[in-house]
Amino acid sequence: MKSPVVVVAITLTAAILVAASLLIFTGVRKSAGTSTLNAPAQHQRLRPTHPV
Repeated sequence: MKSPVVVVAITLTAAILVAASLLIFTGVRKSAGTSTLNAPAQHQRLRPTHPV
């Protein structure tokens, strides 16, 4: 049985590594310009309006 200090240290290390990899992954995706969240707003801006 491992001591609680070792278990907490391993858990914190794993959590920090997962958080860092997620931040790096999202940062790479944003800088690549593959985000689709802005696409609907751009299409709305580009759509011509037809006054009745």
